[in-house]
Amino acid sequence: MRIIQIKRKTIIEKRYSVKMGELITKVTYVKKCLFGLPIKTLHKYRGTYYGEVKDCNDCKLFV
Repeated sequence: MRIIQIKRKTIIEKRYSVKMGELITKVTYVKKCLFGLPIKTLHKYRGTYYGEVKDCNDCKLFV
């Protein structure tokens, strides 16, 4: 078993963008794990309808 590993997990979330309004998208989280427990989120990104990959900083989480 590895001590430190990198895991990816994809979750469907509601996001809000100023230009597009509310959108439902798949958000992928890249996390660093120690003994299988998540320590830190390294990166999170989302895929667009056209297949582009964008950072999640340009849209807010919709509650």
